[in-house]
Amino acid sequence: MYPQAELTALAARQGALRRRIAQRRTACAEAAGIVTRPLAWIDQALAVWRGISPLFLAACAPLGLLLARTLAPRLKVLPSLLRWAPLAMAALRGLGRARSAERRNGGAG
Repeated sequence: MYPQAELTALAARQGALRRRIAQRRTACAEAAGIVTRPLAWIDQALAVWRGISPLFLAACAPLGLLLARTLAPRLKVLPSLLRWAPLAMAALRGLGRARSAERRNGGAG
C-alpha cells in the first residue's frame, strides 16, 4: 500500500496538526473566558438586584413623594404624581410577582 517513510511523514503531520488544534482550542477557551467575564459580573448584579426585597422597592415610592414635597413644596400634586407613578407601579408589580411566586412555591404568607 504505502511506503513506510510516507506513513511516518503523515503520522508526524497528523501529530503536528493535533497539537495546533489543541493550542487553538486552549486559546479560544481563554479568549471566551475573557469575553464572558463582564457577563458574569452582570449576572451577579442581576442576582443581587433580584434578591432585594420587594418591600424595599415599595418603600421607595413614598420616600420619593416625601422627598419631592420637602424639596419642592410649591409644585402641584399632579406633576409630582406623574413623575413617581412609574416607580410606584414597578414596586406594586414587584410585590405582586413576589406574592405569586411565594404562592407557587408553597411558602407561608
